[in-house]
Amino acid sequence: MAFRSFRSEYMQIPPVTRVYTTACVLTTLAVQLDLVTPFQLYFNPISILRQGQVHRLVTAFLFFGTFGFNFFFNMIFTYRYCRMLEEGSFRDRTADFVMMFLFGGIFMIAFAFFVNLLFLGQAFTIMLVYIWSRRNPAIRMNFFGILDFYAPYLPWVLLGFSLLLGNAVYVDLMGIAVGHIYYFLEDVFPRERGGFKVLKTPSILKQLLDGQNEQEYHVLPEERPGGFEWGNEGRPNQNAEVRNE
Repeated sequence: MAFRSFRSEYMQIPPVTRVYTTACVLTTLAVQLDLVTPFQLYFNPISILRQGQVHRLVTAFLFFGTFGFNFFFNMIFTYRYCRMLEEGSFRDRTADFVMMFLFGGIFMIAFAFFVNLLFLGQAFTIMLVYIWSRRNPAIRMNFFGILDFYAPYLPWVLLGFSLLLGNAVYVDLMGIAVGHIYYFLEDVFPRERGGFKVLKTPSILKQLLDGQNEQEYHVLPEERPGGFEWGNEGRPNQNAEVRNE
């Protein structure tokens, strides 16, 4: 009975979010069980170009570290903002959502050739957060119960939090940069005088994916983006966000 309930809830997750987050969890589980090692997964241009290990172009986005505090917080953000985008501004537009994934992945890989960055999952998560935040500018958010701000400031708050923890901020900066490029090309430039739609989803992708949007999902309302107000006696608060690197 419990398995059926879990399976039902799992299948209610929209397809792109379900596939991506499941792939991240399974990749981490494979590392935890010593089926593979992080050395087989990280982004390595030499291995890709000279040895044909093209799988690294994908696995570099799937590994967030071994199971632990950092992994779970990153996965919470990845799952939540990926799902809210897919059920919000990309609802019934699975092909366009996949196109956004491809756009972000290609740009980050191009940047990674010039920056010493081994894994790209965290930067990809920040990209998702940035795009969601720019498309929901009126939503008020709360950080640790002490800092109130509007959604567009969320990526910068997270960047500042990473800085306080002593983490390399260029990871977050790359995610913000790629997210802004996508937002500008998709949401800003086409509305400018003389502007036009730059990013066009291939028709074959739409034929393959957009015909499968008839299933009803339990939507996570975008007007309530928060999780829990960590640090305030653990009491649920639907307007609180926190991430730990």
